[in-house]
Amino acid sequence: MAEPTVFYFPINTPIANDRVKLIPFDVDLHGAAFIAQSADHPELYANMSFIPFSTVSELKASFTGPDTLLSLSNPAHTTFAIIDKTRERSPEDPEGELAGMVAYINTSKAHLASEIGAIVVLPRYQRSHVTSNTVGLMLQYGFAPAGEGGMGLRRIQWHCSTANTASARVAERMGFEKVGRIPYHMKFPLGKRYGKLGNGRPVPPGSHPDDVWRDSLYYSLSWDVWESEAREKVEKAISR
Repeated sequence: MAEPTVFYFPINTPIANDRVKLIPFDVDLHGAAFIAQSADHPELYANMSFIPFSTVSELKASFTGPDTLLSLSNPAHTTFAIIDKTRERSPEDPEGELAGMVAYINTSKAHLASEIGAIVVLPRYQRSHVTSNTVGLMLQYGFAPAGEGGMGLRRIQWHCSTANTASARVAERMGFEKVGRIPYHMKFPLGKRYGKLGNGRPVPPGSHPDDVWRDSLYYSLSWDVWESEAREKVEKAISR
């Protein structure tokens, strides 16, 4: 059973359609399958702030640590397992197979805002319906009124490395508007040793030679754009 979180908003799971289901990520239930499909693919983390997980213990530490992106003790973050419902039942879920993880991060209860991040779609499920449906469900649930079981958000953001063109295409396909580029946005300590991709520019003074710095593209989607055009765009994207 997934450990309880302290997330700012109540989450009514599963968040699902006929293709994909999002449920709380339970390391004890989902961890082994996640590691089995990701440990040999460090490129999954090339643009992300955390280093590749090679064991279930490392993955679990990212959920139990106090200052990690996936920490269960951080009220601004909550992480979901992505279940591909078009596959056969599996040890991880009776309705399908584990296809990856995704999270609401950097959430603000005061400003009714959040960010979709920590997305890892496992190799077998890439270039399929999984990514569009996952992001679409996160947007639909995030913008749904609280009185209808959603979060009632007024803005959802997205950021990605300038080197991650696939992530930028997803954001634009799902209706996000580009806000701008932030140079030297993130430091990946000793990132060269972990296959991190950077901005290709000189590292700042005081950096370790193996440090990597990332430039980021920022995207935003506000409630009015969601209602006027993005919701329909998302519905079309997930129905393909």
